[in-house]
Amino acid sequence: MEKRYIIILIGFIILLSGCSSYFDQGKIQKAGMLAETSIHDQAWGAKGYKGLLAIRDKYDVDVYFKEGIKTEQDVANAVDELVNHGVNLIFGHSSAYGKFFVDISQEYPDVQFVYFNGGYYADNVISLNFNAHAMGYFGGMIAGKMTKTNQVAIVAAYEWQPEIEGFYEGVKYQNPDAEVHIDYVNDWNDEKSALESFEKMRDVNADVIYPAGDAFSSEMIKLASKDGIYAIGYVSDQSDIDETAVLTSTVQHADKLYELIAKKFNKGELSGQILTFDFQDDAISLGRFSPDVPEEFQEKIKDAIDVYKKTGMLPNER
Repeated sequence: MEKRYIIILIGFIILLSGCSSYFDQGKIQKAGMLAETSIHDQAWGAKGYKGLLAIRDKYDVDVYFKEGIKTEQDVANAVDELVNHGVNLIFGHSSAYGKFFVDISQEYPDVQFVYFNGGYYADNVISLNFNAHAMGYFGGMIAGKMTKTNQVAIVAAYEWQPEIEGFYEGVKYQNPDAEVHIDYVNDWNDEKSALESFEKMRDVNADVIYPAGDAFSSEMIKLASKDGIYAIGYVSDQSDIDETAVLTSTVQHADKLYELIAKKFNKGELSGQILTFDFQDDAISLGRFSPDVPEEFQEKIKDAIDVYKKTGMLPNER
């Protein structure tokens, strides 16, 4: 009987040792993604899913995604499920995941957690941030140039979004006479309230609108197109909705950051930190220009972006 227990104990130790080496290699075994809403929102969620698939193809690993993960309990259950599948690189595709990840990170010391746009980090938790002020600024310059009524509108999710202040500054730099109307939905995904805000902006005769929210940007651009007014796309290049109505888009290449983080993780180059990305990193860009934007002004914007990449200075700072 005693001999049998010794054999079982040795087998158990070998099993644990095997599991440890599985995760301690510092290589991607499998990758996972958590999303608050859907990966089919044509903007933010779709970008994350594109990045996850790129990891799958480049590293020949299985990937998993889970939608509708919003609460702390949702996160705990989802992470436990992913780890049981052998996932050791988990992306939380929202700022909401920061504190949740930090709170549970010590329970999974061999798992790398990554999330977006937050100030939380730990030994195995990284925050990826976009320096979105500049992208908003250049979008605002275009809106200031193209408005005919001198009424420009922003419908945003939250007041803290840096692209909102940047957009306002860009409009006023390019066109001091323009008035900028701002409405906050206080939710990334409240399409109903956002479209109500759109109607308010039409009542003040706004003829350029910036819908800075994940789930509602595409629907608002469709309304703008229908009403014959201009829009600035958000997160993705949304010129495919209406190549004329969409003056340009403020694009955040979250999918590229998935690939970058996977590469660094595979090389053992990650530690708990907050990383910030901008035009200089090709993590942010402007989308295609509408043919209505004069070519000489397109060149002006491109030159201003080139200067910003080299100096970090926006036109109003030079």
